[in-house]
Amino acid sequence: MPRRTVHRIKAAIREGSYDMTVHALEEMAEDGLDILDVESSILSGTIMKSEKGDPRGTRNTIHGTGTDRTMRVGTVGRFTETGRYLIITVYKVTET
Repeated sequence: MPRRTVHRIKAAIREGSYDMTVHALEEMAEDGLDILDVESSILSGTIMKSEKGDPRGTRNTIHGTGTDRTMRVGTVGRFTETGRYLIITVYKVTET
């Protein structure tokens, strides 16, 4: 994965240039996560997988740590046609 992709994603998070789907918000609540956990996980994380088959754009799976620096949090997102990063889903990472 090109380093510029992860830098672009992290810049979008730092600048607040991102949105979350209703699904992501529901999953975040179900797992007891808050927005700071999500932001922290992306800023501290690495791209685990990129899926290029979606005609709406490449989806990136990122794993990082939440605000407590121990809980692993995963996100799946992609850039929209407007250039904003869309977080599609959020989850606690349970596999090691």
